[in-house]
Amino acid sequence: MTIRREWTRSSRSLLPSASGHRDPRRGAPRGRLRPAVFAAGAVFVLVGGCLSAPPDPARERFSSSGLEEVTSTLQAAVDRGDLGGIVTLIFHDGEVAQVDAVGVQDPDARTPMARDSIFRIASMTKPITAVATLILVDEGKIALDDRVDRWLPELAHPKVLSDPSAPLHSGTPSPRPIRVIDLLTHRSGIVTPRDAPGPLRDALTEADANNSAGYDRWIGWIGELPLAHVPGSTYTYGNSFDVLGILVERVSGMKYPDFLRERIFEPLGMKDTAFRVPPEKRARFARLQSLGRVPASWIPSEETVPGFPAGAGGLYSTVDDYLAFARMLFNRGELGGVRILAPETVDAMTTDHLTAEQRKGEPFAGHRGFWNGQGFGLGVAVKLSPTVHASELGMASVGSFGWPGVFGTWWQADRAKDLILVFMVPGGDADATRWAFQKAVYDAIER
Repeated sequence: MTIRREWTRSSRSLLPSASGHRDPRRGAPRGRLRPAVFAAGAVFVLVGGCLSAPPDPARERFSSSGLEEVTSTLQAAVDRGDLGGIVTLIFHDGEVAQVDAVGVQDPDARTPMARDSIFRIASMTKPITAVATLILVDEGKIALDDRVDRWLPELAHPKVLSDPSAPLHSGTPSPRPIRVIDLLTHRSGIVTPRDAPGPLRDALTEADANNSAGYDRWIGWIGELPLAHVPGSTYTYGNSFDVLGILVERVSGMKYPDFLRERIFEPLGMKDTAFRVPPEKRARFARLQSLGRVPASWIPSEETVPGFPAGAGGLYSTVDDYLAFARMLFNRGELGGVRILAPETVDAMTTDHLTAEQRKGEPFAGHRGFWNGQGFGLGVAVKLSPTVHASELGMASVGSFGWPGVFGTWWQADRAKDLILVFMVPGGDADATRWAFQKAVYDAIER
């Protein structure tokens, strides 16, 4: 059985999680954080399905029947066995409109999903790494056009293969260095072990399998390998954001996890986001129920501090924590009176930076429809077409931005609709359910 909680108008200021933890970010107007106090008038209703928080109809433009359909859509996906569990959050018009927690976070223990369940967010780490990098840009410590070998000498004098499957020794000197913006836009030529078969992929696989040796050893191995293409010439999804984590560490002089904690997580109140799940929080951890396309050897234990805190995909988080991060970007760099980035920096981050020529490569692990209706900014996909269902942003409005994780997690921010969505699952093929959730939410908006 799952709990659903309905709230009267007088109780909007706070929604406790299923575990009873109170969240001061619930219901906060944009730009302010409300104190954590319980309001009177809460009506708790037990139903079979989800933990939900329908909005005040006087202030929200959602229909109650539409939000019921969102809940039903998620429950149906779990009932069919498509996914073991789901937690979603809808933030609209300055408030959390609804939270749904469906299914179980641990199929063996039968622990139910809850609002504060902790997930591996995989590549949803990348936008956070982009923000960390851009903090240093705002501070004047680096510039987007800077060549990275000033801080990463391992990447000086790169060589480039004529074909990604060519022998490693056949690389020729690159006519261009790798710049910071090349890393932020996946144009560095540093690809992943999921790209074209051949010696380069084999060498990258070995480097990633041994990345517990630490940042310095790994970047040394990467620097010895040729690039798949000339930096800046082509978008190829790869290990660029792992390199950015190392860059932030060296430029800032702080350990990368410490930088994220002190400069992003603590200021935004992201208390459950980290590179590991500490013992006192493991009862809330949503254990992976499907590996999808990811080899088991690539998945570190959630219990240990990683030797390689992966800027590309190593974080754990919750729907409320990621909402705080998304709201900061939605607000052009500020939340609760705390500024993380300059407004114009967020504008640059959420603007498409790619030319048609740069889109001609193999963009994303063989995903041939990747560019339909969307472009790419600095760490996020950006919606470009009002009529095309984009591969990472679906039916969102033009200008919307977001990014998924390989285990099925996903988020988007849509300023035109004053809407943020966060979708968390513990692995599995979640695409169909993600888009069904998104459609149900947009259909629920009263026009």
